[in-house]
Amino acid sequence: MKASARLKKPMAPPAHIDLEGRRIELARARVVARAWSETVPESRRTSQAALFSRAAIEAFAAVIVPDLALSAPFVTPRGKLDATARQLAVSIGREAAALPMLEGCHFLTSLYTTLLPGKERSALGAFYTPPALVQRLLDLASEGGVDWSTARVLDPASGGGAFLLEAAARMRRALDGSEPAFILAQLGNRLSGFELDPHAASLSQAALEIILSDLRIGSGRDMPVFVKVCDTLEETPAELYDLVIGNPPYGRVTLTAAQRARFARSLYGHANLYGVFTDIALRWARPGGVIAYLTPTSMLGGQYYAALRKLLADKAPPVAIDFVHARRGVFEDVLQETLLALYCKGGTRRRFQVHYLHVDNEREARLTKNGKVGLPTDASAPWLAPREPAHVGLIKAAEGMATRLADWGYGVSTGPLVWNRFKPQMRARAGRGLHPLIWAEAVTADGRFIFRANKRNHAPYFKPELGDGWLVVDRSCVLVQRTTAKEQDRRLIAAELSQAFIDAHGGVVVENHLNMVRTIGAAKVSPAAVAAVLNSDIVDQVFRCISGSVAVSAFELESIPLPPASAMATIEKLVAKGASRGTVEKSLRALYGVKA
Repeated sequence: MKASARLKKPMAPPAHIDLEGRRIELARARVVARAWSETVPESRRTSQAALFSRAAIEAFAAVIVPDLALSAPFVTPRGKLDATARQLAVSIGREAAALPMLEGCHFLTSLYTTLLPGKERSALGAFYTPPALVQRLLDLASEGGVDWSTARVLDPASGGGAFLLEAAARMRRALDGSEPAFILAQLGNRLSGFELDPHAASLSQAALEIILSDLRIGSGRDMPVFVKVCDTLEETPAELYDLVIGNPPYGRVTLTAAQRARFARSLYGHANLYGVFTDIALRWARPGGVIAYLTPTSMLGGQYYAALRKLLADKAPPVAIDFVHARRGVFEDVLQETLLALYCKGGTRRRFQVHYLHVDNEREARLTKNGKVGLPTDASAPWLAPREPAHVGLIKAAEGMATRLADWGYGVSTGPLVWNRFKPQMRARAGRGLHPLIWAEAVTADGRFIFRANKRNHAPYFKPELGDGWLVVDRSCVLVQRTTAKEQDRRLIAAELSQAFIDAHGGVVVENHLNMVRTIGAAKVSPAAVAAVLNSDIVDQVFRCISGSVAVSAFELESIPLPPASAMATIEKLVAKGASRGTVEKSLRALYGVKA
């Protein structure tokens, strides 16, 4: 007999329920719950967050599956909720029962993360994954060939279980019509999560027990344990899984000597958790399996991920990438610069599809095809990828351009002065032995250098002491602001610091919120022309295809594809005679092979 003929499904919300109204009320309740959590002493907040979330999901289960007894938490939280907090938790759980079951579970398991102290959230790298991104990432996995009727699935940082819940639903649908005992056994054997936080693990296990409760009742079998409480970094990997999926934790992490040795193949300088977890995914995926991860876009261009990019290109090249654009205020925790990526272990390098994912709300998103791109020959270099459809042609042209700033005779370094280490040497007025102190505001949005220090704590002059000669800049260079956002009209904001200004003051001191593009040997292009190129719209767009963070790093600047020095004569002439930016832009676009 088919399972659907004899299973009693968990209660579904009545069709007449005003879902949007319930969602608004729950969003308000979440704000109230967070405000309550902030009144709890930080030493008790984690256990109180766990107790609150457990009370909410138990109230939810009592409505959805009245006869269900959830398994005990993996670790019992200390203390107890006061009556007011318990009442709020129970009301939230009952209110969530009016939502579709998966949505309700997702809301309640994410509630725990919302209530955690900020420091602990950061330490755990625990951040909320909206349902729209969960759905899309599993859709990518399906497009990558994952067969939900047979696939083994692992989330190595499962948190509240957002990906496990959706994977379980898809695996179950793929087995529709099979006996309940068979389906439950299949899910128990093929669906796994690892989680460091036992409270988060307990909530995700409880949520899985709720959505699969009819299988448990119909089969008379015990519910499998889907989530293992463990430190994923210390688990011995085995190439078992057809799909490794998730939103890995992110943030810098201090590794032990043994861990650094274990993950040395993917590390460059500081270790970031999501880089380490990407390496871990490679170790757990079977040959031919896929990895579907949500990560910051900095992975594509940052210097710290150079080794990781090469490792992925060699072991599991990308199959598809979605750049996520979320309207401001849609999510609590999702970075604006976020991507969804699909990799195939043992696959071959080929041009891969890029999408732009427009997220309208927590549950809905739209896709725009941005075309296909390939990896650079040196896969440790930044991966150029279009942030919008207009970038596809530009990237195609840039991919064939081998020239970089170094080929023009320039390198990039950060302004040497960290101002708060030299406060006693800063001066408000010019005087003997003083040098102009150049701050970021000296580089204007329209690409001019204006000596000024008009922000708080910004003194205009600096007095070097004995041994401070390394701080003084005595040669012309191009100054570039180090921090800009994608929302700004320009990511690259540059200006020439002329030799005349430097000579007039016997040298200058540059603060470290500026990059300096400086000559290394004989320059083949003038500083004025370098500044004009960096200030052009076309190079700004190329840079946007490289950079995935607000930082304008030396590594990324040095990675920008440029015209060969031999082709720059026209630009030099235009800059020398003071041609308009539009005229320079037109000539540069021709050098990039892009129509004006």
